Amino acid sequence: MSTTGVLLLAGGGHSHALLLNRWAMRPERRPPHSITLVNRSSTALYSGMVPGLIAGLYQRDELAIDLRQLCDRAGVAFVEAEITGLNPQQNWLTLRDRPALHFDWLSMDVGAVSRPSATGMPIKPLEASLAFLESEDSCDPKPLRVIGAGAAGLEVVLALRRRWPQRALELQQRPGQLDRALQRVLRRARIDLINDDSHPCGPSLLCTGSQGPAWLAKAGLPLDPDGRIRTDRCLRVDGHPSLFASGDCAVISAAPRPASGVWAVRAGRPLASNLEAACRGQPLRPWNPQRQALQLIGSHEDAAWARWGSWRLGPSPLIWRLKQRIDRAFMAGFQRPPTMPDAAPMACRGCAAKLPAQPLGAALERVGLGGQPEDAALLPGNQELLQSMDGFPALVSDPWLNGRLTALHACSDLWACGAEVSSAMATITLPMIPANDQQELLVQTLAGIRSVLDEQGAELIGGHTMESRSAAPVPASLGVQVTLTVNGSNSKPPWLKSGLRPGDALLISRPLGTGVLFAGAMSGATKAPDLDAALRGMACSQHTLLEQVEPVRKDIHACTDITGFGLLGHLGEMLQNDPGLKVELDNPAIPTYHGALELFERGVSSTLAPSNRAAWRWLEGPVQLHQQPSAALLELLVDPQTCGPLLLACTSEAAEQLIWTGPWIQIGNATAVHG
Repeated sequence: MSTTGVLLLAGGGHSHALLLNRWAMRPERRPPHSITLVNRSSTALYSGMVPGLIAGLYQRDELAIDLRQLCDRAGVAFVEAEITGLNPQQNWLTLRDRPALHFDWLSMDVGAVSRPSATGMPIKPLEASLAFLESEDSCDPKPLRVIGAGAAGLEVVLALRRRWPQRALELQQRPGQLDRALQRVLRRARIDLINDDSHPCGPSLLCTGSQGPAWLAKAGLPLDPDGRIRTDRCLRVDGHPSLFASGDCAVISAAPRPASGVWAVRAGRPLASNLEAACRGQPLRPWNPQRQALQLIGSHEDAAWARWGSWRLGPSPLIWRLKQRIDRAFMAGFQRPPTMPDAAPMACRGCAAKLPAQPLGAALERVGLGGQPEDAALLPGNQELLQSMDGFPALVSDPWLNGRLTALHACSDLWACGAEVSSAMATITLPMIPANDQQELLVQTLAGIRSVLDEQGAELIGGHTMESRSAAPVPASLGVQVTLTVNGSNSKPPWLKSGLRPGDALLISRPLGTGVLFAGAMSGATKAPDLDAALRGMACSQHTLLEQVEPVRKDIHACTDITGFGLLGHLGEMLQNDPGLKVELDNPAIPTYHGALELFERGVSSTLAPSNRAAWRWLEGPVQLHQQPSAALLELLVDPQTCGPLLLACTSEAAEQLIWTGPWIQIGNATAVHG
């Protein structure tokens, strides 16, 4: 069977989440093709528990499905990006601010958005409406109105009553929409029932039904009046045999069902079976969804209704407990299986994949290349041109993001010398996969590299490609390795690591902790929001710092970037040839990415950390800590960083100015040993 072809999963809805979980639990079912999930965020919220989140009964992480981790387990690449369009004729899925993705098969589970209205906050997409509710004051005298008295609007307004016991709430219905029993429930909850013709005097939340995202209509796909994609019973888009759709964005033409999380969950298994069959060239099997589905709707008290078509039972505490049990069981199904106690840790990627300091230094000494290490070298015969080289195995499965991170990491060597990047050359090693798939990986990788260079007005002037002779990993995008040679110029003398002076303040430009966060991600220990925050920081270019520090450039005496050897290892490089200096570090001032210290406390660390711990010897000599360090802090000091911060030494006057403008944080001072 051919493994040529790309399956693209657009959207992280419930059907796709269940599909990924199936492949994580049963890898033999996964088609042997390149598979990528694209979603606008790294997590998806389980809709059945959203009212409980609104009510304050759940924390967000209790109903957040970690799509990035799920993709890792399923052998699927994950791309966090906003989908902006589709060209079904050319098989392109277009994304915001990055190249389009090619596909041979496309499955769409992109959810729905609330119908537009002149006023009010749409309940969908959920991220915006939840942020809106967080910003609302529980003591605001103006009533909040939920517009739309269907099942969603009713459950949301009752959840808001539980969230805000005293605030005035309104539910806007069509005249006569709710029966007397429901009206009694609303009166007991002190929620005013309003007819359509009344204009809200306060904020409002729209629960008035949903429709497919606007880009679906522009793609020319067959849609129903609500903008949902029409499919056959095999969940294949009408007239498009290589396109599939499920969840709230789709409707089976011959068996229409309402947009609901219940149907999205039910569609997970038939979608998985038919995608697997399509990729293997096997016949598809039609799905005959049942006409009705049981819905459990929570009230403002510890009770819920059961509804089946026009039949309704409750509210009852027993049904509420049943609903909670079902919801928690659904989320428990996505939990990562426990790791075997004797399982060897997976080797870390990014800059944590570099050679440890001891064998590197010994090898350089043997060939006469030892001495003071620097971040970049002046080209012989020219006192203005600098060059450096850096790279590593793919850190993430998104080739565009990996290209960007690698380029940022490589450019950091020149920024640490005070030089602007002017050009770069790239060597890219691609996995042994079909040529068309290699081409797509190369396109995305090069585009990611160029995104960094373009921001600086620099050029990618050439490079080289190679094909690996090792078996491709799953996903194959993790088999991409990028090495960049970066060139820059500086009309002024470059900053060196070795220029540290007594009295200098030590400033750092961003937090530490990327090494342990990615190590934790490989075992499922890192929380999705923590990894998201770190990736946002890492993907932000630091080239603008050069312009910021220019007014105090003459007062900057030394600089380096903190990368694979950690803060202590690179600080040691600044001190190794000057026995007359010592450094005092202010432990609490060292910035850390959220979640990093907690992971250290749980025993998580990078696979480069054991060799990096040799740098603890500096704590017995010229490096002193203001406070007794915790075990977690000691690990942080040697944590290998990818796209790490700049570490800058300058006068105290310059430090005050830089700290004022940000993002610099002072973490210590240099003093004379006998001063």
